[in-house]
Amino acid sequence: MNLTPLRALARVVPAAALLLVMTACADDSPPSSSVSSSEPASPQASTAPAATTPTGRTTAMNIRLTLDGQHIAATLNDSPTARDFAAQLPLTLSLRDLNQAEKIADLPRKLSTSGAPEGADPEVGDLAYYAPWNQLATYYRDAPYAAGLVILGHMADGGAEQLATADEITMEAAP
Repeated sequence: MNLTPLRALARVVPAAALLLVMTACADDSPPSSSVSSSEPASPQASTAPAATTPTGRTTAMNIRLTLDGQHIAATLNDSPTARDFAAQLPLTLSLRDLNQAEKIADLPRKLSTSGAPEGADPEVGDLAYYAPWNQLATYYRDAPYAAGLVILGHMADGGAEQLATADEITMEAAP
């Protein structure tokens, strides 16, 4: 009887089992990076997470924007970049218009772009981070794909209209 295949199998099985256990324990699933634009954040949002996965990982955070004295609900996604942005809140930033489609503002520090896609195609109402210029980008009109753009979240319906004329934005965790 030839035992060579059995010896090889005896060496491979423990390594495969160890690899399986290590993989099962690691949370390498990609973070949720988008928020449905058809489901605006609740105006009665709290600082509690909007939803959790079965593993308990937070999928979104409700925030409140103030534009020209009007409160707008928004939701951040659970990307590392959005979490890093949330850690800077509360923020009040001066807005500048760019291309008659978005308002931009300089952020106090660079955000993590760990695991972020190379770019994004923003939608009306999106909150995003433009990494090359370290800026918050908020969209009130449609804009094309941009390399270096990371979507952070989305404003509730009505926010984009308020944003179009705003000169300043305040962002904070939802009360």
